[in-house]
Amino acid sequence: MSLDKQALLVQLAERLQQSDRLAHRAEAEAREAARSLATESEKKEDGRAALEFGSLATGQANRARRVQEELLALTTFGKGPMPRFSRQGPVGLGALVDVSTEDEDGFAERTFFMLPVGAGTELTGPGGDGFLSVITPASPVGRALMGRKAGDTVEVTLAGEVREWTVLEVA
Repeated sequence: MSLDKQALLVQLAERLQQSDRLAHRAEAEAREAARSLATESEKKEDGRAALEFGSLATGQANRARRVQEELLALTTFGKGPMPRFSRQGPVGLGALVDVSTEDEDGFAERTFFMLPVGAGTELTGPGGDGFLSVITPASPVGRALMGRKAGDTVEVTLAGEVREWTVLEVA
């Protein structure tokens, strides 16, 4: 497993920046919709709609603020040297973790990238080859894998379903 972690951090930052732009655009559109109700009588009739648009705008502003906080945390994490892990070492922040699981189709492998933010984001490998999922120490999968070593097996309940993964490699 030889992936460029800095390139993956850049990819995640780009995804977060895109999410930030979308949140700001949605906030502006909701605020404009709340203001643009045509006449005073329509405003009275559509008071509920104006409140809903206002609430939507506030929610999008909060989303944008959270994304900015995540971008700051990611930038701070990426400034220092990227942690190095031995193949048999414990999973920590900055680790790429290969796991295997058995399902109805047989064995499947997944790769996770343990970061301080971005849980659930799917990143692509070099040249679009393969996918990996970002996990955080606060996510269910991240909590289960943190500190584990190659050969360890963990159980995680996701969407009411128990999944068992075996750590294959840490990098």
